[in-house]
Amino acid sequence: MKTPKRLEPLIQDGFIDEVIRQLMSGKEASVYVVRCGEDIRCAKVYKEANKRSFRQSTDYTEGRKEKNSRRARAMAKGSRYGRKAQEESWQNAEVDALYRLAAAGVRVPKPYNFHEGVLLMDLVTDDHGNAAPRLNDLALTVELSREYHRMLVSQVVRMLCAGIIHGDLSEYNVLVDSTGPVIIDLPQAIDAAANNQACIMLLRDVENLAIYFGQFAPELLATNYGMEIWSLYQSGQLHPKSVLTGYFECIEKPVSIQGVLREINDTLKEEEARKLYRSLHAHQ
Repeated sequence: MKTPKRLEPLIQDGFIDEVIRQLMSGKEASVYVVRCGEDIRCAKVYKEANKRSFRQSTDYTEGRKEKNSRRARAMAKGSRYGRKAQEESWQNAEVDALYRLAAAGVRVPKPYNFHEGVLLMDLVTDDHGNAAPRLNDLALTVELSREYHRMLVSQVVRMLCAGIIHGDLSEYNVLVDSTGPVIIDLPQAIDAAANNQACIMLLRDVENLAIYFGQFAPELLATNYGMEIWSLYQSGQLHPKSVLTGYFECIEKPVSIQGVLREINDTLKEEEARKLYRSLHAHQ
């Protein structure tokens, strides 16, 4: 096929030898099957911000550190340079997440290079060497649904142990190769320790999995892996081999009315003391 303009620099610089075909065009990027020497890989070409349907949100970008102070100021102001820097940061988030997750043993496509806004990574394939299907394109049995759900919850745990939450996990962001699910599409991945929305994002990711697989194995709809995982993470007890039950009991301590009234009374006394202090100083 004719080489797309965005891939020309990678051919000129020797990262790609041939563009074979376009694999897909999504809300945030277009993906091509390419040849790199003897290897067949995929090239993810990120779309410009004004051509994407997925918008960056502070829910996702909160906690991301920008080491260059000039870039950080420009991003905060929203200048033209700042918007360009924001785009680069958005793309780098996926690259960084893929390298970290691959190193942690999470089933994600192995990344190779990030050059001129294009991410080169493994092409996930099926038994016949063809591009692997998305999870939502498969007709699942009850047994396979339970197995894939178990595998993905395990991957979510391994991701969190590496400090990362996907943030947009669903049947549309999972490929299925010859050995099971592979998680893809991570530009909105968040830092679990630095983002105040981390718990909400994790619960949503896990709930999405339960809802999807629950169509085939209804008992999964009654599970609560999200809160169980988050509780273990917060207490420092989560590790890749954690044994999960799918159930979480929220123990609520009875409210002490006397304790609440005492706190209110103490607060009122403090406020009266402040008013008296200000009044005395105002007349000096």
